[in-house]
Amino acid sequence: MDKINSFLKYLAINKGYSAHTVKSYHTDLVQFHEFLVDFYPGIQCHEASALHIRSWIVAIMDKGIGARSVRRKISSLKSFFNHLIIQADIESNPIEKITIPKFAASLPPYLNNEDINALFEKIDFADDFIGSRDRLILEMLYSTGIRLAELISVKHTDLDAGNITLKVSGKGNKQRIIPVIPSLSKTIIDYIEKKAKLFPCEKNDYLLVTGKGKKLYPKFIYRVVYHYLSLVTTYDKKSPHILRHTFATHMLNNGAELNSIKEFLGHANLSATQVYTHNSVEKLKKVYKQAHPKA
Repeated sequence: MDKINSFLKYLAINKGYSAHTVKSYHTDLVQFHEFLVDFYPGIQCHEASALHIRSWIVAIMDKGIGARSVRRKISSLKSFFNHLIIQADIESNPIEKITIPKFAASLPPYLNNEDINALFEKIDFADDFIGSRDRLILEMLYSTGIRLAELISVKHTDLDAGNITLKVSGKGNKQRIIPVIPSLSKTIIDYIEKKAKLFPCEKNDYLLVTGKGKKLYPKFIYRVVYHYLSLVTTYDKKSPHILRHTFATHMLNNGAELNSIKEFLGHANLSATQVYTHNSVEKLKKVYKQAHPKA
């Protein structure tokens, strides 16, 4: 476990990964460690061979873990072994000897226009600090496409009222600038006015806070998003991330270029953004089947 803990510290301190991302790596690596303890006693993680890793992959797939989670766990392990190579603890990455199973790509879920319109036009948000804050949480997630961790970390100093932009610190502390549309700007102003009446607002304070003036946390955001999405949709997934997917899909469907969406989302490469093109293709197929007489 010492080498795992050292790797996690490296991700947090040297790579600047968010606490949420580091926790995901921790979960995956500890799971692999526990697998070795149960099935290959005496073998440490850094001593694992391709055989051990292949057995682990089969085991987690047999448990019915989803394809996306399996890919993430394999990626976590690959990064861990690459780090060990840099540290001169091992000479080669054992995962390179494994043929990774191919999974059918799952399409990111997203809300339709009717659900989004109902969320922001039909929901009666309370005319107080709580109602204003909850609406701002939802609008920022949908109007900017930022991640949960990025939303929580937004400070007053990240808002540029003159240029009407928002500075976002993403993965690896990479910063990007996102335009703020007029409707979101109006909601921000309303929220800040209500917040100022309850709590002293310093420029370096976090923008979004609880009813006691404390910084928000992931479970808090999840509860807010789940509550309001439950009022407008019966869709199973009601997480903050679905609003990020919805932002990207709606942008693409309305003519935005893929490279522009990539910059908005803060993706490191275009391949991560291209998954949204599948949603658009599926939409076109549906329209074709409904409209074409021979379909």
